[in-house]
Amino acid sequence: MQALPIFMNISERPCVVIGAGEVAARKVAMLLKAHAAVSVYAPEICTTLQALVDAGRIQYSQMPYNESQLNGACLVIAASNNASVNSAVSVAAKAQNIPVNVVDAPALCSFTMAAIVERSPIVIAISSEGHAPVLARYLRSKIETMLPAGYGRIAAIAGEFRDKVKNKYASSQARRVFWEGVLQGPIVERILAGQEAAARSALDNLLADNSAAQQHGEVYLVGGGPGDPDLLTFRALRLMQQCDVCVYDKLVSPEVLDLVRRDAELIYVGKSRDQHTLAQEEINQLLASLALAGKRVLRLKGGDPFIFGRGGEEIETLMQQGVPFQVVPGITAANGVSSYAGIPLTHRDYAQACLFITGHLKNGELDLDWAAMARPQQTVVIYMGLVGLEKICRQLIAHGVSATMPAAVIQQGTTQNQRVVSANLSDLAAKVAAAQMKAPCLTIIGEVVQLREKLNWFEPQTKA
Repeated sequence: MQALPIFMNISERPCVVIGAGEVAARKVAMLLKAHAAVSVYAPEICTTLQALVDAGRIQYSQMPYNESQLNGACLVIAASNNASVNSAVSVAAKAQNIPVNVVDAPALCSFTMAAIVERSPIVIAISSEGHAPVLARYLRSKIETMLPAGYGRIAAIAGEFRDKVKNKYASSQARRVFWEGVLQGPIVERILAGQEAAARSALDNLLADNSAAQQHGEVYLVGGGPGDPDLLTFRALRLMQQCDVCVYDKLVSPEVLDLVRRDAELIYVGKSRDQHTLAQEEINQLLASLALAGKRVLRLKGGDPFIFGRGGEEIETLMQQGVPFQVVPGITAANGVSSYAGIPLTHRDYAQACLFITGHLKNGELDLDWAAMARPQQTVVIYMGLVGLEKICRQLIAHGVSATMPAAVIQQGTTQNQRVVSANLSDLAAKVAAAQMKAPCLTIIGEVVQLREKLNWFEPQTKA
């Protein structure tokens, strides 16, 4: 290590920037984030900096560089387009013992600007000591994806409770153990889910009652999306990596399930037609019981838990039994599968509305609002409609939908096993049967389906 990483407090302190182009503007933006009092000197100024001048956020003097401009500065940045000026700034600043950074000239710098990940008050700085700034920025982007924005709120609330924890625990060892327990438990998850009042209350209870140190578990109701693991949200992936037990459905793809924490217990509760591993009421109680036993429970569902996922029923049980939980939306099959099939759900020329329907047969019959489904200029998306497809098509035609209406069935959409069968409504069921399509499938009916031939972009490796 050739440079000592430090954090310097420049709030309200005078900082000087020589140069007023776009490069200088990026440096000024960083200084303003640290609440510096910024003065800029240059013969000309770019529009970005001029806007800051007009807003009263920085001072600007339209003049060429002279050494007196550095007087009283706590920090200097040379960002002009003149190498000799930048060199002169470096020499003058070092002579006055003022920290100086010269853009793209590490040899002239007494400090370098790091690539920064900001979750204020948490700040992570990454430096290549001037050797590989693009690599430093690349590493920053990787870290950005791993740290939720809420980590700043965690730090802020921890700061609020710092004195209380000191008063409760005399030794640094005891305080460390306390905070490690908090940071690995449901209190942090409440903060990340935006439930800050509940988190503060839980911290107060934990400090007031030693018996509360044995914290209850929590349930994470997570949408696993339509199949492609790249469509998971950052929060979903984070919770998948920290659960103790995962309760998952049949519609969760193997690729998504592979991302669950390796040593987590896996409990399959999937449902197929006429074959349920557990009744829904038993699943609800299983989630509550596991959490009350202190487990961090991941309830992983295909698509979105609140769109034909029965997530609402599950959290009703959790609420009744006082189990903390959070819900993480997922990309529902209608959105993900239609996109990967090249079928927009709405289009100003073809469809101004979209209807989501579940096509489950009940006692061999379909009880659907056929008149609503038959309205013109809309797209109908049918979940779980493969078994009843022939009846669905026949009823829609009987209720006024054209027999030549474009329609499609997509099997295992968004994955490398995606298959699509397109047809007119009158012969869709026959073509799907001939193709031996198997669940999970999604059916899309509407004029928008005719755009698939033009907009189809996804080419899975496994062809139908």
